[in-house]
Amino acid sequence: MDTATGPTFRDATDADVDALVALVESAYRGDASRAGWTTEADILDGQRTDPESVRQVIKTPDSRLLVVEREGRIVACCHLEHRGAHAYFGMFAVSPSLQGSGLGKAVLAEAERLARADWGATEMHMTVISVREDLIGWYERRGYRRTGEMTPFPYGDERFGIPRRPDLRFELLVKPLV
Repeated sequence: MDTATGPTFRDATDADVDALVALVESAYRGDASRAGWTTEADILDGQRTDPESVRQVIKTPDSRLLVVEREGRIVACCHLEHRGAHAYFGMFAVSPSLQGSGLGKAVLAEAERLARADWGATEMHMTVISVREDLIGWYERRGYRRTGEMTPFPYGDERFGIPRRPDLRFELLVKPLV
């Protein structure tokens, strides 16, 4: 990643909603997502998020939707939510054209720093679709561990996408932030 034009971080506003929906969709759904390695196009059709969901995240107390910009353009985002002693990390998206550049590592590191500094969080939690072995491996290389704790995928709720296979579920990953 070129540090001369490194990323800047800020909290999302309502004015960012459309750009954030487009970013998240581009990173995970449809043929455009295949330009990066985080695509879910082979396991899910339909949407990953929508404007209402993004607005709700922006307005939720004890929650931050972090926007990452480079040269005035939104290139990544992530959601942090304060949940007692831990923070929850989600809605992580990096523009497909920038995946593999180190930007995702920088965003994750900043999210962990903010969770510690702002909320005193001692752990970061996230859920990942359990069949996403490549993505889980990426998180493991950054200190996250698989817990084996699974929650069902919300089959039938198209707000989360339209599954292309019957074995989807979420696995909890945890990292100590001390």
